[in-house]
Amino acid sequence: MEDIQYKAFVVEEQNGEFIQTIQSRSTGDLAAGDVLVRVHYSSLNYKDALSATGNKGVTKKYPHTPGIDAAGIVEYSDSELFRTGDQVIVTGYDLGMNTAGGFGQYIHVPAEWVVKLPQGLSMKESMIIGTAGFTAGISVLRMSELVKPADGKVIVSGATGGVGSVSLALLAKLGYRTVAITGKESEHDFLQSLGTAEIISRDEFQSLDKRPMLSAQYAGAIDTVGGPILENILKMLMPLGAVTTCGSVSATQLNTSVFPFILRGITLIGISAQNYPSTARKSLWDKLATNWKPDNLLELYTEIKLNEVKRHIDLILAGKLKGRTIVNMMD
Repeated sequence: MEDIQYKAFVVEEQNGEFIQTIQSRSTGDLAAGDVLVRVHYSSLNYKDALSATGNKGVTKKYPHTPGIDAAGIVEYSDSELFRTGDQVIVTGYDLGMNTAGGFGQYIHVPAEWVVKLPQGLSMKESMIIGTAGFTAGISVLRMSELVKPADGKVIVSGATGGVGSVSLALLAKLGYRTVAITGKESEHDFLQSLGTAEIISRDEFQSLDKRPMLSAQYAGAIDTVGGPILENILKMLMPLGAVTTCGSVSATQLNTSVFPFILRGITLIGISAQNYPSTARKSLWDKLATNWKPDNLLELYTEIKLNEVKRHIDLILAGKLKGRTIVNMMD
């Protein structure tokens, strides 16, 4: 296989600092894999920002190219499952963590990481969904096994973020009545465009009293932040309610009692998209391309170029992005 030169966003560690630059790379330097993909689109996730700023819990060795999402066309394949020219999606597993990721114009990955792009979804749309939207899909899928639209309202935390915004869009598509928690007063119109019926201030929701249980108001919840917000959601779930949780930007600790679990029979469901099983992964992507595809998907994203990634990493770490940010890797 001939070496190909390409552009990549590279993070290097220099004297304890992490420097981000766009560099020329060679496909011959990529890790071993079964499938070489020419990346057309990637997307920016919080985990990418952590990798790009030296979080050793995400990325152990530098120099490194982040990007936990990629959509593109197969350039070369050693696997009988994929052929040159196939349009594919790669999300999760080790992509962009310790394996060079989607912020490079080529990736080289194991075949089991790759999913063929389903009909009904473009490469751009797949990255508007990306890991954040896929996480939202898993969350809605797992919660919907226990909570139906007729059971009552579903509350979503971190509502303007990638997981939160796609969750709201999916829930609206499936007929749920939603409540959004946000700290961004300026984004109420955006949240209403996603179909939410009610918006609650993050500060207001976090300041609820410390009693072990509160008035039961919500049949279900999608939590993306953890900490005090998740604690209060647990106290406010209706009997047999369910909440999924996938994030820890508020806190990694959960200070709560067993009372909501043993008196109301609620369920707390942990969500991880990183190593979601390959068969289930394909099935969920098929749902997201067809009857679960948000009607307003093309209203959920901002598109940037590779040379804009550095600035948007600063924005996502400051909590100043909304919806999804995709990276056009073809420019």
